[in-house]
Parts: sequence; structure tokens; C-alpha cells
Amino acid sequence: MPPRKPSTDTPPKQAGADALRTATLSSRSPRKLIEFDPSTLQALELLSRDSMKDMQELADEAFRDLLKKHGRPTDLKDALRRSARQLPANDQPPEAPRRRR
Repeated sequence: MPPRKPSTDTPPKQAGADALRTATLSSRSPRKLIEFDPSTLQALELLSRDSMKDMQELADEAFRDLLKKHGRPTDLKDALRRSARQLPANDQPPEAPRRRR
């Protein structure tokens, strides 16, 4: 009997609990390559170890904070809530009448 070939649809084997998470992410999420300078990468790795989070969790948190800072929705529920507002996002609120002195 000839040896079995590994199927092409299974993700590569990884050690630890990250294997399932990585396999799930790679099958449905787009990926982007980001380059860090060495000192920033070292600081992120230290933060990752200290906070017991992996780099993906740190990146998710950072990008969520960045979107919130710039007033962008972070998920579908937030986007729908904002789209139902009375005042459209691009309109300026009406100015209050100025008091005369």
C-alpha cells in the first residue's frame, strides 16, 4: 500500500493552541504584511509576553483603538447604529444662536 499524501486543504501543523486559531484565520481572513523596525518589534514582543497575548490579539486591539479614535465603526452592529443616526455623519451640527452682549 503506497503512503498517503497529505491533503492540500489542511493547514500546516503548528505547536500549541495557536494551531486551530491560525488555521481558522487563514481560511477566512485576509492577511497583510506589516514591517516593524527592530526596536518596535522587540517592544511589541515584550508587551506580548507580559500581557500573555499573541501578536494578532495586540494588532486587533491596536487597530480597533485606531478606528475608534478616527470615529470609524469597528463592527457591523456599530456601523448600522451609526447609519441610523438622525444627523448624517458628513453634516455639521446646526450652530446655536449667538447671544448678543
